[in-house]
Amino acid sequence: MDAHELEVRSGSRFDFGANWQRFLREIDETDVGLASEALLQSLEVDTLVGKSFLDVGSGSGLSSLAAYRAGACVVSFDFDPRSVECTEELRRRSMAGEAEWTVLRGSALDVEFLASLGEFDVVYSWGVLHHTGNMWAGLDHVTRRVAGGGQLLIALYNDQGWLSRYWLLVKKIYNRSGAHSWVILAIHAPYFIAARVAGNVRNALIGRARISRGMKFWRDMVDWLGGIPFEVADRSQVVSYVEARKFQLQNMKSAGRQHGCNEWVFRRHD
Repeated sequence: MDAHELEVRSGSRFDFGANWQRFLREIDETDVGLASEALLQSLEVDTLVGKSFLDVGSGSGLSSLAAYRAGACVVSFDFDPRSVECTEELRRRSMAGEAEWTVLRGSALDVEFLASLGEFDVVYSWGVLHHTGNMWAGLDHVTRRVAGGGQLLIALYNDQGWLSRYWLLVKKIYNRSGAHSWVILAIHAPYFIAARVAGNVRNALIGRARISRGMKFWRDMVDWLGGIPFEVADRSQVVSYVEARKFQLQNMKSAGRQHGCNEWVFRRHD
C-alpha cells in the first residue's frame, strides 16, 4: 500500500480519484467544449497550436483534453492513481499518441520529478496545489517549470478567515469512516443548491452567462466538502509570491468573499 492509499484510509486525504471516476461517466462533448472555451479565455489566446502544456494535478483529465483539443502538446500528471487512470482514459478516448499527450504519476512536491519534465510554454494547475499538504512549496516548484515568456495559470482556494477554518472542520468530519460523509452532505447540500439557483437567477436577470469549466454540480460539491488536505491563500499574497519569481500578473478572476477559487494568470518575463 503506497503513501496515497494510506492517507485516504486514515482520513487525512480525500479520495479525489474516485470522485473523478464518477465524473467521467457523466461528461459529454458539451462539457469538453466548455472546458476548452474557459481555458483559452483565461489565457487570452485563440489557440495553443505549437505550445507545450503541463497540467499539474490533472484530476479527471478534462483540462488536459481541452489543451490537447486546442493544439497543445500536453504532459499531465497527478499524485492520485485513480486520477491518473481518468486522465489516461480521456487520452485514450481522444486517440492522442504518447508524443502528443503524455500521462504520468507524480507529485507537485517532488522537485526531482518536476525537473525531469523540463520547461513548458503553459503551466496549468487549477484547484490542485492547496490539496498537496504544502501549497507554497508546490507553488514555488511549478513556477520553475514555466519557460521564459511562458504563462502560469493557477487557481487556489480563497482565504475567508474564520469561514475557511469552518470548512476545514467540515472536510475532516466528511473523511471520517462510517456515515459522516452522508451527514455532511445532508446538512450542506441544501445550501449549495439554493446558492446555485440564486446565482442562475441573478445571472439571468442581468444577462450574464455563467462561466463554466465543464464541471458537474454534484461532483464539484462533493469535491469541496471532502477535499483535504486543504489550504487557502490571500489574493495579494499570491501575487507577491509569484511576481517575486520573475513573473508579471496578466489577469485575475476573484472569488470575492465567497468560498472557492481565485484564478490568476502570470507571464514569466525572462
